[in-house]
Amino acid sequence: MTDVAFHVEGMTCGGCENSIQRAVGQIPGVEAVRADHAARVVEVRFAAEPDEEAVRAAVEDAGFDYVGRRST
Repeated sequence: MTDVAFHVEGMTCGGCENSIQRAVGQIPGVEAVRADHAARVVEVRFAAEPDEEAVRAAVEDAGFDYVGRRST
């Protein structure tokens, strides 16, 4: 398993967090998602190799701004 954090702009509330969690959670290989609007972060646990492009697409399709992978 691999945990990766992504910087996402545009989340303002718990509803935004839920929207992103649903969208990213549908990506094949994603085991868990946690979004935090205050920290502007989406943490994703992948079963295998992280698919950053799929996360970007899911975040943007949900109406939010994908900034990129956050450094740890």
